Parts: sequence; structure tokens; C-alpha cells
Amino acid sequence: MIAHLRGTVAGVAPDGAVIEVGGVGMRVQCTPGTLATLRPGESAQVATSLVVREDSLTLFGFASDDERNVFELLQTASGVGPRLALAMLAVHAPDALRRAVSTEDLNALTMVPGIGKKGAQRIVLEMKDRLGPPGDDGAWLPSRAVPRAPSWRDQVQSGLVNLGWPARDADQAIAALEDEGVIGGSGGDTVDVATVLRAALRKLSRQ
Repeated sequence: MIAHLRGTVAGVAPDGAVIEVGGVGMRVQCTPGTLATLRPGESAQVATSLVVREDSLTLFGFASDDERNVFELLQTASGVGPRLALAMLAVHAPDALRRAVSTEDLNALTMVPGIGKKGAQRIVLEMKDRLGPPGDDGAWLPSRAVPRAPSWRDQVQSGLVNLGWPARDADQAIAALEDEGVIGGSGGDTVDVATVLRAALRKLSRQ
């Protein structure tokens, strides 16, 4: 079991990143929030989960141990594989998923591409006693410092572009979130990149 990787980011792609560890480039598939924190040439550490199949070994990377643990727990539900579990964490933070399951919020779960009403009902039924109750907001976040202003905007835009959205659409989504008061802080120093990225993804998916 590979619990985490620590090394230099060799590259970032729409669906993951390559982290060089001891001269070996390890490819990890990541959530958008994790991708937004990775910069080529800079050192990074990600929590990881190795998914073993007959014809492949796939390493998934996360910004925190909690995110990784929820990813693994989600796959114990019927019909939820690693791709769908990753998509769930791309739309919702771990505590948001716990809250959606504990309160049977089917609308929140069906916001995830690939989950319909019946699938959401099954996830609630099977995961209610496994994910546990939600904790304090933001408790799942990694301990590293929030990027200094104005880098949060660049990171959110980069994350959206890496996921296939045009830069213009990414900028418009960020501006719309600012107009709506979703993004806190005036100087950017209190902005959490992962939270803003998820909000922007939800806004773009409704267009």
C-alpha cells in the first residue's frame, strides 16, 4: 500500500499529475482541488490510494488523508468505482458528502455526473453508517498554508482549464462567484482554492 508520495511535481495534466520520487515519475490521478495546489517544479506531498485491477495499477492522489479515506469508503457502496468516487470528491468536499448522506440530501448527490436518483438513494442507504457524521467545516483541509494573493485566482483558473474548460469561461465563473459573494475576503488571503474550484465547477456544469 502506497500511503503518500512526496517529491517534485514533474507535470500536471487535466486528469492528474506526475510526481518525481527518487528519480521515478509516479503518475497520480487527482481531484480538481488537489490539482489546483500542484505546481510543476515545486515539491508536493499527496495522500494516495492504489487501485489494483487485473490489467492495471492506478494511483489516485488527494490533498489530505481524510479525502483519501472517504474515496476508499465510497467504493464500498454498490456501483461506486474509483472513477465515480473521484467525481464525487470533485464536486463535494468530504464533510459535504458526509452531510449529504447523513441528511439524505439526494439533490446534492445527484449533482455528481453519473449519479441518478436511484443511485443516490442506494448510496445513502449503504453509506449512512460508514462515512460517519460531518465534523467542523474545513476540518478535512490539508494543513499547508493557503496560497498568497493573488495566486488563488490563478490556481482556480488553472484547475478549470486543466479540466477542459476554456480560460474565458473559467474567468467568467470566478467573476460570477465574486459577484454573488461566494468568495470571501477582499485581498484573496482568506480564499480556499479547493472550495472556490468546486463552486466554479458546479456553476459551469449548470451552463
